[in-house]
Amino acid sequence: MARPKADFPPAEAILALADGEGRLALRVTPGARSEAVEIGQGKVLVKVRVKPEDGKANQAVLELLARALGIATSRLRMLRGATGREKLVQIES
Repeated sequence: MARPKADFPPAEAILALADGEGRLALRVTPGARSEAVEIGQGKVLVKVRVKPEDGKANQAVLELLARALGIATSRLRMLRGATGREKLVQIES
């Protein structure tokens, strides 16, 4: 059975949470049942199915966030939080 497509909030709503320098605070849930990008608690909540092994979940987070924003993954850079659930991502312009 095909997995349902992830439903994303509008890109403008996600970008509104970024600071003046394009930094975005994320709360990540690796190993989730389904992939999703949500807005809550003043942060972007990202859920990915990938387990946190060898940076695979971090890459999945960047790919899912890029898809939600409609930009290339190469325009996102993780600044902080490579080994934790709280992450800070820079959106390159």
